[in-house]
Amino acid sequence: MSFFSTILEKLGLNKHEQAPPAPEPTGTPAPTDATTSVSSGATPAATAISEVDVAQKLETLAGQSSAELNWRTSIVDLLKLLDMDSSLTARKELAEELHYTGSTDDSAAMNIWLHSAVMKKLAENGGKVPADLLD
Repeated sequence: MSFFSTILEKLGLNKHEQAPPAPEPTGTPAPTDATTSVSSGATPAATAISEVDVAQKLETLAGQSSAELNWRTSIVDLLKLLDMDSSLTARKELAEELHYTGSTDDSAAMNIWLHSAVMKKLAENGGKVPADLLD
């Protein structure tokens, strides 16, 4: 499992909840006429992932933690809050997975980029993320 997939899982944002894409048609297309109903009860090819309020979930976790963690600005604190490895090695792995193009030797710049990238990716994967965290 990828590092980011673990973050998704811990927040309840499992991508595998989506329905698989509809198979491509083979052979001759099905005939259509006046008796064919568009509302035949068929479901769309992919169902939307139920949206998870990321901020609310993380605030709840922060409230249960004895440590004061600033998950809103710190990737290290965000990972700690999710009970994940927040070491430099782990963050470099996450940076590689999310296609960071900067120098991983500049950990401050990498950390800022990572936090922003993770928040954006959470939103892309069904998370409700406050606009101020998507800058």
